[in-house]
Amino acid sequence: MSVVIVGGNECMERRYIELCQAYRCQASVYTKPRGGLKSKLGSPDLMIVFTSAMSHKMLQGALCEIRGKDTKVEYCRSASVSALKNVLEKHTA
Repeated sequence: MSVVIVGGNECMERRYIELCQAYRCQASVYTKPRGGLKSKLGSPDLMIVFTSAMSHKMLQGALCEIRGKDTKVEYCRSASVSALKNVLEKHTA
């Protein structure tokens, strides 16, 4: 399963990726709006959005790129590892 994580804390990127690997998922993490997300997102199976740690512009850009694709979108207020773990358990079980 391919997972894209948008938002979150920059210092936690490594932990997000390691947790996804523990659930046998390929993960890409975008914590800052570096350029356009247009060519970076692709068509993942699951997109996790940490809404408390991202700008509205970045959120809207990410959602526009996913529109029309078969990607599940999960919103989390908390950008913690435990919140990510709950989402991954829900979607990989």
